[in-house]
Amino acid sequence: MDRSPSDITRLLLDVSSGDPGALDRLLPLVYAELKAMAGAQLRRERPDHTLTPTGLVHEAFLRLVDQRSATWESRGHFLGVAAQAMRRILVDHARRRMAKKRGRQHQVTLDTDAEIATTTSSEEVVGVDEALERLATVDTRQARLIELRYFAGLSIEETADVMGISPATVKRDWALARAWLHHELSNAG
Repeated sequence: MDRSPSDITRLLLDVSSGDPGALDRLLPLVYAELKAMAGAQLRRERPDHTLTPTGLVHEAFLRLVDQRSATWESRGHFLGVAAQAMRRILVDHARRRMAKKRGRQHQVTLDTDAEIATTTSSEEVVGVDEALERLATVDTRQARLIELRYFAGLSIEETADVMGISPATVKRDWALARAWLHHELSNAG
């Protein structure tokens, strides 16, 4: 089956309208993309993380299809919501881990290119999530951009495609959001 964005959008609309077979046709089209997003995020996690890219994709997909009232607008909208679901799963996982093991604070290292952190502790994931919640009250676009870049591991171009903005705008917003996040995390730690 063709993987064109219009085919995916059509299937998402079919899922939203209640077509039971649409979900079975959709999963093979988006699975590789979702698994790449999950793999990118989990590569930044600690080496002994109990979630695998496959497990993260399955959990995220179950959350996505469980949203009976969701109206999928496009492939980009779906990927953005998938990134949000993965974020929630990773943050929930980190919070459970932290509840079991109260440890010292860790500093998040912000890289100037695509990756924000090379290895992320539970505390870092939760710290970034809390800062992201604060940013969302000030600038929702920058918060979504961090979500897509940090939690979903999307490139500048992929983020631009999902958000429907130019790569130049993503780069500019990424620089501002990264600086804001660095400031917030430095003051918190």
